[in-house]
Amino acid sequence: MNTDSPYEDITYEIDSHVAVITINRPERYNAFRGKTVEELVKAFRSAWADRGVSAIILTGAGDKAFCTGGDVKQRAETGDYGPTDSGMFEIGYLHKLIRDVPKPVIAAVNGIAVGGGHVLHVLCDLSIAAEHATFGQAGPRVGSFDAGFGSAYLARVVGEKRAREMWFLCRRYDAATAERWGLVNYVVPAERLLPEAKAIAAEIGQKSPTALRFLKQSFNADTDHQAGLSNLAMSALEIFTHTDEGKEGAQAFAEKRPADFARYVTA
Repeated sequence: MNTDSPYEDITYEIDSHVAVITINRPERYNAFRGKTVEELVKAFRSAWADRGVSAIILTGAGDKAFCTGGDVKQRAETGDYGPTDSGMFEIGYLHKLIRDVPKPVIAAVNGIAVGGGHVLHVLCDLSIAAEHATFGQAGPRVGSFDAGFGSAYLARVVGEKRAREMWFLCRRYDAATAERWGLVNYVVPAERLLPEAKAIAAEIGQKSPTALRFLKQSFNADTDHQAGLSNLAMSALEIFTHTDEGKEGAQAFAEKRPADFARYVTA
């Protein structure tokens, strides 16, 4: 690890006028813990404040995973997502920040984008996927959910039927299917992923930044009310993860066995 870097779980670099933010936990398939989210927030705010940055790329380290969501192993071990400087797990704030930063955000999906990692790419303005990338939601399989932007905004992107399918069945979808559904903008060979993302970011950089800021805010206005749903959902999720049902999902994942949710079915 670079001891001069202010980051441990991510890397942050400026390439020309593009900020490249990389989740750097490949040993955990780039799953995020509380510290990861805190560092992502710091990086996005740095890119927002930097007048030399015209676009932002979000990606993951390695070629296996973009991001697999919250670190379920951490949750099974400690009951939460680990310590943070603020004392809070700020994933909801990160979601809003990706939307609110007045610069286009491009997801370069370099592998598995599942669960909370899938939500992150959906919230980005554009998504470019490597040919081997896969997509899906996993919450109900591991005793979790995102009843805010992760479901309501997803339905705006792919439609109600497909969004419900993704959440209710927790299947994986290949990059070609994701492109066909409008879940990603482009699919490219793996070796071309980051160069293509940077090329698109450079193309964006030739446009009026003020016009882009107003356009992004206009696109967001139609779904900004979903932030209220997100707050409600995050509060509910915090409570749910401490229930026996929520703990069963995380424990089953950590023990690599099917979860036993049958006894929690209600009338």
